[in-house]
Amino acid sequence: MTEWKAKRFWKATDVADASEGFAVHLDGRAVKTPAKAPLIVPTRAMAQAIAEEWDAQEEHIDPNNMPVTRAANAAIDKVSHQHAEVAQMIADYGDSDLLCYRADSPAELVARQAEAWDPLLDWADEALGARLTPVTGVMHAPQNPKALAVLAQQVHGMDAYRLTAFHDLVGLSGSLIIGFAALHELHDIGALWKLSRIDETWQEELWGIDEEAREQAKTKESEFRAAKRFHDLATSTS
Repeated sequence: MTEWKAKRFWKATDVADASEGFAVHLDGRAVKTPAKAPLIVPTRAMAQAIAEEWDAQEEHIDPNNMPVTRAANAAIDKVSHQHAEVAQMIADYGDSDLLCYRADSPAELVARQAEAWDPLLDWADEALGARLTPVTGVMHAPQNPKALAVLAQQVHGMDAYRLTAFHDLVGLSGSLIIGFAALHELHDIGALWKLSRIDETWQEELWGIDEEAREQAKTKESEFRAAKRFHDLATSTS
């Protein structure tokens, strides 16, 4: 059975001022979210990016090619209504942050993790006011509650659009600290992705490349980069 796909029905796409931000119009009609809420976003740059995604659709609409639209829909339909729950779910990553769980051997991997991740933990201490402590092994070791509270407060302070982006930055990397580093532009987004993949890179060097895993990693990296772009669009002043 052939899957039904929505067809393109409009000719002109444009951005319009709205009472609480910016809207996208298709032939003069405002776009709505899947939940039928007005798709009104906080910056013109984000609205323009959404308009470009709609304009790029050909005969059929393919949501997979519309990452900014999908993220905006999520921010409006989901995150804005469950802000506290989403924020706490993300903040909880701090208590099991990727950067804090270290191998006990071999020595080369131990050194590689320390070289890559210790500077990020030092940065978080200085820039975010929270010191997380690395441990050896995979067993959960609770972090300092005061440090976690400091990080959680900063997560809860994000608006729905920034939080939507942050959700993916943290979830895909496995690290609350890497998520914050992306927002603060501590390193290029590609470099931060590589820092989150220290263990996987080590396994590839040791056992060779698993093509299926490599393709999955490429998809996740693309989503990671898209999340950073969405955050930048949400905070754009142009």
